[in-house]
Amino acid sequence: MKISQEVRAQPETHVSRMSSEGKRAFQNMLQSQSAHVKQQELQVIVKNISLQGEKLARFRSFQDLAKFKRLVKGFLRETVGSGLRLQKSQSFSMNGNNRQLAIVKQIDEKLMQLTEDIMNQEKKAVDLLGLIGEIKGLLINLYT
Repeated sequence: MKISQEVRAQPETHVSRMSSEGKRAFQNMLQSQSAHVKQQELQVIVKNISLQGEKLARFRSFQDLAKFKRLVKGFLRETVGSGLRLQKSQSFSMNGNNRQLAIVKQIDEKLMQLTEDIMNQEKKAVDLLGLIGEIKGLLINLYT
C-alpha cells in the first residue's frame, strides 16, 4: 500500500514573532537589570577595597598594600573594560571618555603616593586613611 503525499499529515509550524515594541521592551528591561547587577558588583568591590584599606592603615604591610592595589586595579579593569560601555550609553557628554581617563590617572597617582607613604613609616594612620578615602572617592566617581 502506497501512501501519497496528500494523505500524509504535514506538521504545522507556528513561529511566534514578537512585535518590535515587545523586543525593545524586553531589551530595555534586560539592559536595566544588567546595569543593576553590575552596580551591585561594583559596590561589593568598593566595600572590599574599603576593608582592605582599613587593614592596610592598621598594619602597614607590603602584602596588604599589594592586595589593596590588586583590588583597585581589578575594580578599574571591571569599570573601564566592561562598565564603560554602560556609561557611554548613559552619558550625553562628548568629553566623557576624557573625564574617565583623568580619573583613572588620578587613581594611579594616589596609589603611587600611598605606596610612598607606606614606605615612609612616619606617616600617621589617619593620613593613610585619608588617602585611602580619596582613592575610594575617585573609584565611586568613576562608576557613578
